[in-house]
Formats: sequence, structure tokens, C-alpha cells
Amino acid sequence: MLVGMTTWDEISASAPELAGKVRTRFEATGLGFIATLRKDGSPRISGIEPLFADGQLWLGMMDGSLKAHDLLRDPRLALHSASEDKQVTNGDAKVSGRAVEAADAVDSFRKLFAAHTGYEPPPGPFHLFTVDVTELSFLQPGGDHLVIESVVAGGLPKRIERR
Repeated sequence: MLVGMTTWDEISASAPELAGKVRTRFEATGLGFIATLRKDGSPRISGIEPLFADGQLWLGMMDGSLKAHDLLRDPRLALHSASEDKQVTNGDAKVSGRAVEAADAVDSFRKLFAAHTGYEPPPGPFHLFTVDVTELSFLQPGGDHLVIESVVAGGLPKRIERR
């Protein structure tokens, strides 16, 4: 782990209710979208199956994938939960952070992935990262308004109501 890195467990300890909502939203579908930065600085959006396990937020990617190359060059990322409807009835979760290569944890990740999903990750090499979490946010309708909860690593949770 890098000095100053914020693990999933650490951000969860600072904002447990918010982190629980974010994790639940991602785990409801098992899918999300990751935004990375291409070599020219333009954004790239890709599908991903994030895994919350062993105190970390894990991102496994196919060997040679463009999103993995993006993260190896520039580790900044944003994750967005898979939306189910345009009213975001069940909420909308986001995680911002930096990818940290975790190639030395591939064997552990394979076991964690199988335990959490019920199936093995594909055989062969792949890229593996954990996320140094910098921010969490969760948006959900609150009747006639939107409720936006967020926390920045090292800060206190915030709640905003938009009417």
C-alpha cells in the first residue's frame, strides 16, 4: 500500500452509511462504468466488474486492455454504478480515485473473486488494481428533490438537497 493511500475499509470507516450505499449500489448489478484518460487526455468509458473484498476496491481487467494501459499511464479514474432507470430510483453511486497496480495479489484476487461471485475469473494473465479512494458520492431521489451525499478522503461526509 502507498503512503497516504485510502483503502475501501478506511473510507468506509469515515463514512460507513454512505460507503454502504455506494457498495450496495455497485453490488446490486455487479457492473459499473470506469472513466480513464487516454494518451491524448480525452476520456474513455468502459464497462467493469468492481469487487469489494478484503478491505479493498479491486479492478481486474483483460490483459492488454486499453483501460488498463490508460491507468498504467495515468492512474486517475472515476467509477459509476450501472443505472437501472432514468429516475435513479435505487440511487446512483460514484467513486473517484487512483488505480494502484496490484500484480503481486493476483492469486489472492482469484480466490476472493470466486468466493464473492461464485465463478472463477478467466484463466491467463490480466491486469489487477486496487483503488486509492479519493471521493465517494451517492445521489437518490428524496420526494420532490435530489439528495446528494459525498465524502472526500480525510474529510467529513456532506449532504446536499437539490430542489
